[in-house]
Amino acid sequence: MLLGLFTVAWFASLGTRSLINPDEGRYASLSLAMMQTGDWVTPRLNGLLYFEKPALQYWIGALFFHVFGVTEFAARLWPGLAGFLTVLMTGFTAARLWGRDAGVRAFALAGSTTWIVGNSHFLTLDAGLTLFLTLMLCAVLIARQAQIDPAARRRWIWLAWAAMAGAVLSKGLVGIVIPGATLVVASLWRRDARLWRGMHWGSGLLIFLVLAAPWFVLVSLRNPAFAEFFFIHEHFTRFLTKVHQRSEPVWFYLPLLLGGLLPWTSGLPWMLRPTGPEPARLEGSVQARHLLIVWSAFVLLFFSASGSKLPSYILPMFPALCLLAVPWLQAVHPQALRWHLLLPTGLWLIALAASTQAARFVSVSTPIEALLPLARNVQIGAVVCLACAALAWWLLGRRQVTAAVLSLAIGHFAGTAIVLDAHDGFGQLKSAEPLSLALQPYLDDKTPVFAVQTYDQTLPFYLRRNVTLVDYKDEFELGERLEPGRDIPSLDEFARRWQALPKAAAYMGPEGWFELHKRGVPMRLVFQDARRVVVVKP
Repeated sequence: MLLGLFTVAWFASLGTRSLINPDEGRYASLSLAMMQTGDWVTPRLNGLLYFEKPALQYWIGALFFHVFGVTEFAARLWPGLAGFLTVLMTGFTAARLWGRDAGVRAFALAGSTTWIVGNSHFLTLDAGLTLFLTLMLCAVLIARQAQIDPAARRRWIWLAWAAMAGAVLSKGLVGIVIPGATLVVASLWRRDARLWRGMHWGSGLLIFLVLAAPWFVLVSLRNPAFAEFFFIHEHFTRFLTKVHQRSEPVWFYLPLLLGGLLPWTSGLPWMLRPTGPEPARLEGSVQARHLLIVWSAFVLLFFSASGSKLPSYILPMFPALCLLAVPWLQAVHPQALRWHLLLPTGLWLIALAASTQAARFVSVSTPIEALLPLARNVQIGAVVCLACAALAWWLLGRRQVTAAVLSLAIGHFAGTAIVLDAHDGFGQLKSAEPLSLALQPYLDDKTPVFAVQTYDQTLPFYLRRNVTLVDYKDEFELGERLEPGRDIPSLDEFARRWQALPKAAAYMGPEGWFELHKRGVPMRLVFQDARRVVVVKP
């Protein structure tokens, strides 16, 4: 019953919010372009060649658009499904390693961890990457069980190789770097080369290459510029330099780790403790814990060292942390676990108090219309979570650890989902949906739409068509260079083309509108907010 309710709640909100700029619009538009053009090899963003990431998520998104229609639900379905399967795999692995109760607890931990829940309900690449990396990690952990027979061990190792291919097709070489580095570091730490044996290197590499290589070969043959841009610029240059202008301090991920692990953050010290009590019947538990610690630590350190940082990059460490917590939950006294309820309870109380002061947070970028629904849902979510935390406290007093873990997990998941449901007030400020609705009465199939000196990634998705970029490069620099003529390089040329067109529409920032107004370009305003202006030719 709980699994059924969790499943409904997990997927129910995927389509209730507008897509937001930039990532959600970018990846939805890439999938939409594949469905519209029928070209499943060469990715295109807004009609221009786009080689920053592999194509697996674009394929899946295009299939979901074909089946469910071009909707927000279909756009977010893959990260939602990937996150859901990650939670299931985490619980299944714990059950195989440590028994049924451990599986239930691991499922509850993973299904309520803030960073897993949040990143599974927004459209990025990291939920899909995390699914495949988690599949690989869990398959190796299960294959290392002493009691498993050789045929089953071989199948699990083959699954691990296939999952690594999925990770590479989701986000590139990081799908090799994370598991490869974990294997090397864990072997050195344990001074044990046995981790290298039993990996079925011959058949495993064959599975990996058969699954991962064909697309890379095809896209390289059709696009000679792909290999250098993808492997050099998007991997080594991105990691070693600040060319993508996403530089953050080395400690950037520490607050995100602490906040993202809620409501289980206070257990982090004993999750990562290298030694400790082990249930006597659990063979191989020490080795599993060492692999999980190395995996988690490497993900954190690797992305902390990168010159390009985004919050969701460390998502693959969270399922491993949830698995690390399970043996300790089986060994720690229930009374000691009570104290771990204080942190999530205190933070929800702080959120509840802050939600009553919504007017204090009003600014140009955060209007009261967006804050009030969020404040209301924070209050509802806080009440739900606090009630479940109180129930967990009572259950721990009766030594019912699994029920207490489930209670806190249900409360935090429900509270987080309720808060996410109110995000659309902010989403509308970062979405082109209101722009597209304002433009629809003025557009026909032949009316060109221009994006002047700025670009909203969600605009092609909501217009169901590409727009012409004006004096704008950013991630389109390669595509504009390889296919000249698809963009307009200057305002002067745009003004001349605008004057010559019988009908046209344009999206721009206030500065662009002011500059064109000074030049006497005829424009009729049809939409305006603090950051965006939409005009049509009168």
